[in-house]
Amino acid sequence: MKKIFLFALLALVLISCGKGNERLLTSATGSIYECLVISDEAVKELVCATMSADMYGLPQMEATFTTTHITPAQFDDLFKGTRNILLVDINPNKYTLVKATKMRDVWSSPQAMIRIQAPDKEAFEAFWRESGEQIREWFVQEELARQIRFYRANTNKDARASVGKEGYDILIPEDFMLIMDTMLNDDTHVTWTCNNKGPMRKDVIIYSYPYTAQEQFSNDSIIAKRNEVSGKLITAQVEGSHMGTEYKHFPPVSRQVAALRDSVGGFYAIETRGLWKIEEGEAMGGPFVSLTRLDQVNGRVVTAEAFLFAAGQKKRNAMRQLEAILYTLKMPNEK
Repeated sequence: MKKIFLFALLALVLISCGKGNERLLTSATGSIYECLVISDEAVKELVCATMSADMYGLPQMEATFTTTHITPAQFDDLFKGTRNILLVDINPNKYTLVKATKMRDVWSSPQAMIRIQAPDKEAFEAFWRESGEQIREWFVQEELARQIRFYRANTNKDARASVGKEGYDILIPEDFMLIMDTMLNDDTHVTWTCNNKGPMRKDVIIYSYPYTAQEQFSNDSIIAKRNEVSGKLITAQVEGSHMGTEYKHFPPVSRQVAALRDSVGGFYAIETRGLWKIEEGEAMGGPFVSLTRLDQVNGRVVTAEAFLFAAGQKKRNAMRQLEAILYTLKMPNEK
């Protein structure tokens, strides 16, 4: 088999045609978390299955990306303004190796594009099975970065000031309101904000507590602390009811993540994703995602968590927008 350059090891070429040049780009078309896939029919199913795989941690199945597929022959000016483009070019007469190239703002802005060149179907499929999920994650991060840029110009100053008293910063959107700024107990400080809207309620909570051991960044420890904090803060109408974590259908999962483009560089963080529910009360629940970081200056663990209640509604886009807020969290030495 022809040699394949693995995506994870490639020093991929980054092209940004929209900055530092005189071209005037049109605004990108399409909705957030939509991706145009351009490929031969022979690899359509493989590629689209990866890009549209279910997003973890939602109460109902929703695709990570909503995909639209066309063949290379169908790709014309009508499609060039699409915000996310994945182009697969298989041609034995032009290529001997598999190569993936990242590009930004080629025909519109903001636009993210990856072009994959391969000599044959077999070489591409081997590459995609190894690197397809990483490619999908790159598009996710591009979408999150776009949302972060929007938040920079639209923030709630009171909420940021509350977090700032602890030495941190986070871009809470201007349509959120500050609900609580308090010490939950002797060592845990909490800032609670929400958009306070009935049909789709969005909450962001930032809480910090003393760092004692690396084990505090394990999935079990992070969930135990979230249950402690949310269990005291969030109650329902039935006496004794409180927020907890769903374990049976979608157990919460944690993973180490890196910095996003347009966010803070080089930090260590644990992302945790799962479902919340009301214990001992109403049948209520929804998705949550959190980012847990270490404040080395003050020796504290800091968690920014977002959760959503939107009964009967699709939740993917709203959760991703909340997730972008978490990635704006800065420690004292980063502000």
